[in-house]
Amino acid sequence: MKISVSSYSFSSLLKTGALTQLGCISKAKEMGFDAIEIESIHPHDGSSKQEYAKKLRDECERVGMPISNYTFGADLLNGSGGNLEAEIERVKSEIDIAKILGADSVRHDATIGYPREIRGYRGFDDVLPRLSEGCRRITEYAATKGIRTMVENHGFFCQDSVRVEKLVNQVANDNFGLLCDMGNFLCADENPIEAVSRVAPYAFYVHAKDFHVKSGMGQNPGEGFWKSRGGNYLRGAIIGHGDVPVTQCLSILKNAGYDGYVSIEFEGLEDCEMGISIGLANLRHYIAQL
Repeated sequence: MKISVSSYSFSSLLKTGALTQLGCISKAKEMGFDAIEIESIHPHDGSSKQEYAKKLRDECERVGMPISNYTFGADLLNGSGGNLEAEIERVKSEIDIAKILGADSVRHDATIGYPREIRGYRGFDDVLPRLSEGCRRITEYAATKGIRTMVENHGFFCQDSVRVEKLVNQVANDNFGLLCDMGNFLCADENPIEAVSRVAPYAFYVHAKDFHVKSGMGQNPGEGFWKSRGGNYLRGAIIGHGDVPVTQCLSILKNAGYDGYVSIEFEGLEDCEMGISIGLANLRHYIAQL
């Protein structure tokens, strides 16, 4: 397994302007990563998305840093005003961006779920045909560009391992799989060991993520924590400092035959350079022990 880092991990520096997305590439190289994952396109210089994607690719080639994945948002239920055709076309345009980047895989979201006013009357199985149709058409287009597509266990509604497994099986296309985020299952109050065991055979890409977890039975721990779907308290952690069984999840993935990139997605309160650096050292150690 090789280790990548998501540009999203540098969010605190990107928000203040202390670092640009272009600068993330040399920073990741300097820190010792094998590759970088690009999260959306965030031009800092007035460039178009297409122009900036070309600049990102050129910078990666200059410093010798592969782009391991391109990640962006989508919502096949609510996106583009609820117009599935329009949202599929929008996502296809992002596939074109991935081609400019030189990425051979992308992660797009599935959906955040039904609007609140009808959420209590409609479930995941109701929307599964629509999601699978959208994902299938997107991946068929991406395949013509030499790009594999995937969704992530992400966004509460499409987060459980059973749900994302259903989606992959419904799409039933070899070009479509999962981005397995070992930490995100906790957002749906799911045991990461059981969840990763279920979806490991479908993994095209992996996010290494850690969380501090506190029971919803206790008091709100305060700033930095947020609630899972079931009301437990979560806070982003440095890999190895939290409650996600990272080593065991990696072992499960390896036993399932996964040998691709493991990308750090840091969401902690700590200084991001420090958090990413410590997480990288820990992750290297865990992988070496497998």
